[in-house]
Amino acid sequence: MRAETQPVPADIIRELAPTGRLRLGIVVAPAASAFFAVMEDGAYLGVTVDIGQALAARLGIEAEVVAFPNSGACTEALEVDAIDVSFMPVDDERRKRIAFGTAYYIIESTYLVTAASGITSLPEVDRAGVRVVGIANTTTIRSATRSLAAIRPEPVETVAEGINRLLDGRADVLALSRDAFRSLLPQVPGSRVLDGGFQQTGIAIATGKDKPEALALLTEFMEQAKASGLVRKALDAAGFAEEPVAPPQA
Repeated sequence: MRAETQPVPADIIRELAPTGRLRLGIVVAPAASAFFAVMEDGAYLGVTVDIGQALAARLGIEAEVVAFPNSGACTEALEVDAIDVSFMPVDDERRKRIAFGTAYYIIESTYLVTAASGITSLPEVDRAGVRVVGIANTTTIRSATRSLAAIRPEPVETVAEGINRLLDGRADVLALSRDAFRSLLPQVPGSRVLDGGFQQTGIAIATGKDKPEALALLTEFMEQAKASGLVRKALDAAGFAEEPVAPPQA
């Protein structure tokens, strides 16, 4: 493994960040999670921001943070080289379009339900007439769609739109990752997060296809970031001290 203090070869930096700046894609939501960043006082804050800034420092170049409303839009930007690196939940559909390194966190997708829905368990979600929303073009809505037989989730563009639909009675259920609901739950009075889940997957560092040297570097960086405590520190700073860091890559 390359020593942490050894400079990264210039050709690898050019492959990863051809503009000379690390264009870092992040996904922003109304409340932070192990994945979502937030905007506070004109600055983006969150786990992915902290890890991405550390990566830029490792490369010896500046980071340019580019925010997206959902991970689907971020995936599209990475696929067409509008950004250089990001972090996002892994699924087979995304693997066709972008290249994943190793994960820093493992998410479980589940449902937040309104008090008015009367839903208390996962099986009760899959009933005719239940209105489920999920974020468009994400691993979570794709997995929810596969797991539900009687209904289909309706896509919304942002987490904020999903919350608003719960609040104004246009939806009964929001599909998202469990860690995100910790901070979103107070925004929907009387709501509850259901036990169990319908998906588990890693949130991994990612870049564009056909960047083998860059991908190897990103994978190495992420493994070092987990081992050194950098990821632990980022989770703690975002308010997720009880959430575990993903295990080392096998």
